[in-house]
Amino acid sequence: MLRISRLTDYATVVLAALADEPERVQTASALAERTHIALPTVSKLLKQLQRAGLVASTRGLRGGYHLSRPPTQISAAAILDALEGPLALTDCSGGHGRCGIERTCRVGHAWQHLNLAIHRALSDVSLAQLAGIEAMPPPAPTLQLHARAALSPRSEP
Repeated sequence: MLRISRLTDYATVVLAALADEPERVQTASALAERTHIALPTVSKLLKQLQRAGLVASTRGLRGGYHLSRPPTQISAAAILDALEGPLALTDCSGGHGRCGIERTCRVGHAWQHLNLAIHRALSDVSLAQLAGIEAMPPPAPTLQLHARAALSPRSEP
């Protein structure tokens, strides 16, 4: 199952709170109170997000954190890369030379193709869209059909 960690999920909540008022500097404690996420967790996430260049900090009496760029310019892929590391569904999908059988493997290319497609999809979703500030474009008709098929109850043979 593909699943992001709880910390990554919390990071998107913190980033969404910052995106609501991108010009405002907010303290870690204010963000913790606003998001209902424990202060130590918020502080840890803000440090990681700062190292990744997604947030910037200001020291001093009126210090705190703010987005380093507009929420429309921060992608879901950048957020996941910052917290989870680069997307790699399999060892070979993260790049060549990471798997001992890649020279003879028949499925590696397909996994690399899927990895790239997922990364592109994540790159197409902005923090503004994740935060509900900007509307998501409607999914492609074929994607809607696949989603309905995946969610419909299956009958047992």
